[in-house]
Amino acid sequence: MIEHEFPYESFIGGWYIPENVCDDIIEFFNINKKNCAIVPRIDFDNDKSESSINLDIKDSLDMSIHRKNNFYPFYDYREQLQKCLNNYLKKYDKSNEVQPFDINENYNIQYYKPNQGFKTWHCERSGVKQKQGSARHLVFMTYLNDVDDGGTEFLYQKLTCPAKKGLTVIWPVDWTHTHRGQISKTKEKYIVTGWYSYNE
Repeated sequence: MIEHEFPYESFIGGWYIPENVCDDIIEFFNINKKNCAIVPRIDFDNDKSESSINLDIKDSLDMSIHRKNNFYPFYDYREQLQKCLNNYLKKYDKSNEVQPFDINENYNIQYYKPNQGFKTWHCERSGVKQKQGSARHLVFMTYLNDVDDGGTEFLYQKLTCPAKKGLTVIWPVDWTHTHRGQISKTKEKYIVTGWYSYNE
């Protein structure tokens, strides 16, 4: 498995999965996208338990994949994702000296039209109001197509991860890895993204 080199001290790891797996997921998405929903960022009010929708924060078409879905094409994807995780745990061994964890939430295929994306700085665990999110440990993301101007910016690491087809990136979920999407004005973007969370 080919590694994409990030600075070691960034705690970001990246490896390339086979491109045909990406093609299969995109095909599955496009065949079934009538079942998708626009799922913009949920913007929590500090004084309320309720949330509001804000398309200025995140604008995408999302398909939720059940965490136990082992049917085509997700069996192949999960097999490749596990190889990436194994590489990450080998590179950052202390990330595995914690409570057992797995993919315990449904994960998502996300589709962005030109000018859509996750536009604001954010991290993947920002408080107990996230419900399951408070148990998150690592985030994963796979770029399903090439987008020259559609990568992911990491604020404190001062780097931009390129959107290269097959590149699967893993990093810690907390504020140290605050990030946002680059918004392509001309190209569509497909990703798969989700979280490894501690087992209950």
